Amino acid sequence: MDRKADYGLLDELAANRINVRLIANHWDDLLRLAGSLKLGVVRAAGLTRTLQTNDRPTKLARALQELGRLIKTLYLLRFIDDESYRRRILIQLNRGENRHRLARVIFHGKRGELRQRYRDGQEDQLGSLGLVVNVVVLWNTIYMDAALNQLRAEGYEVKPEDVVHLSPLSFGHINMLGRYAFTLPEIIARGELRPLRDPRTAGIDDL
Repeated sequence: MDRKADYGLLDELAANRINVRLIANHWDDLLRLAGSLKLGVVRAAGLTRTLQTNDRPTKLARALQELGRLIKTLYLLRFIDDESYRRRILIQLNRGENRHRLARVIFHGKRGELRQRYRDGQEDQLGSLGLVVNVVVLWNTIYMDAALNQLRAEGYEVKPEDVVHLSPLSFGHINMLGRYAFTLPEIIARGELRPLRDPRTAGIDDL
């Protein structure tokens, strides 16, 4: 932010300087813009017209860009300096990728690709895919919770630091191919769960 300041090793990484004066001059307009977006007063199309004139960014758009650079710089500095912060971000990225992997496996017929040219069909497919992904996550969560309760009831120690590493996005136990039956078994219709498998008695195909 200051050309005369000494940022040490970061001096070689910094290629540009943030225009703080531009942000300050348009600060009130930036606040109004944020408030309008928050309250839903302006739509994205109207916002785009506000930030462009003859396909060129307005001064408000440039101020918003400079503010974005400032926020991004603070994020990068924290990312470099804080190891625990980097680990939390990596965990979130892994969770996001696991969710996409599950969606690709469920959408196996088209290998996760939407090929319809019409928008309505794409929205229907995306909505259906999201619904099935949520069903799988809900199913896994319910049975993971039941398995943990069973372990506790049998006297096993269930440590919270181990539980946080469990994920409801696994799918190795789910058959994505074949026939689909939508008739609920009687035990499920009564609101009960299927009996949990006992690893001590389960066969090789049940593990």
